[in-house]
Amino acid sequence: MPFVLMYSLKYKIMKPTDFSKYLTDFLIKYLPHEKGARTNTIYSYKDTFILYLRYMKELGIKAEQITMSMITKDNVISFLDWLETERKCTASTRNLRLAAIRSFVKYVQYRNPDKISAYNQVITIENKRTNTNLVKYLTIEGIQLLLEQPDINRKRGRRDLAILSLMYDTGARVSEIVNLSPSSIRFSKPYSVCITGKGGKSRIVPIMEKQLDILKKYMEENNLLSAKYTQHPLFPNTWGEKLTRAGISNILNIYVQKARKKNPVLIPEGISCHSLRHSRAMHLLQAGVELIYIRDFLGHSNVQTTEVYARADSKMKREAIEKAYIKVIPETEPIWQNNETLMDFLKSF
Repeated sequence: MPFVLMYSLKYKIMKPTDFSKYLTDFLIKYLPHEKGARTNTIYSYKDTFILYLRYMKELGIKAEQITMSMITKDNVISFLDWLETERKCTASTRNLRLAAIRSFVKYVQYRNPDKISAYNQVITIENKRTNTNLVKYLTIEGIQLLLEQPDINRKRGRRDLAILSLMYDTGARVSEIVNLSPSSIRFSKPYSVCITGKGGKSRIVPIMEKQLDILKKYMEENNLLSAKYTQHPLFPNTWGEKLTRAGISNILNIYVQKARKKNPVLIPEGISCHSLRHSRAMHLLQAGVELIYIRDFLGHSNVQTTEVYARADSKMKREAIEKAYIKVIPETEPIWQNNETLMDFLKSF
């Protein structure tokens, strides 16, 4: 008996299903080459289908047994419910996973139009309404307290100060900070940093001279001003590789805890790397910078995204209301205090 046939019979080699073929082509060929999707997007989509395979396994269906006929509206909704109930995912995460499935199904739809009606049912699944969370940010005093925590007498403390102060000064996302290199910094006036954000879009963000001094001293100390290190990570780890997002989050958490012990009012619970971005945006708004400039500063594609800061700034709203206040209420005792009882007053309406 031929070896290939013996091997096939022994290990029961199965032909790939249409699902596995489409999914492989979607992740390896379509997303990176045809659509030009960013690496983070591809990883996010991949994670979605890893979770989907786990869900199907709990139903007793192995990965190699899944076919496109199983990707139905009811099945996808059940998977999304499973994410919320079993995995404790938020509605936002649920919607993110749904977006990945929609994109995949649209891809399959154009390559197999025979089942366009069934695929349309999946595509029309609606996002789940999410709660609008309040923007969590620090006051100017809170930022000052936080940036006082790194020990600048130690090399690591000087590095941490450079990271946190640059993250605040530029309003950059943590993913944008980890991808910076020495070539991103402009040391001549006007001082600035070139940041590559979502979708590979680059923006030039001005930085203050004080920030540049902190950054330059850090780079000199770590030999990052040398021409041969222009493409080296600006903030490397012990092995010379760029710090991860989790690594920078851990650095921030260390100093958040220290600052909170000194003043829990200025440093509330739930402060994250994104809180520094929110803080910078709020402080620019409070300083009178127009939303359209804050939009470009943050790298938002739409000013409507930036409007969340205007809605969240209770200080500015209070000051605006106080300026517009007109005295219309007479300074007299409340009318019900002249009655024998409050009940008489209420009955008089």
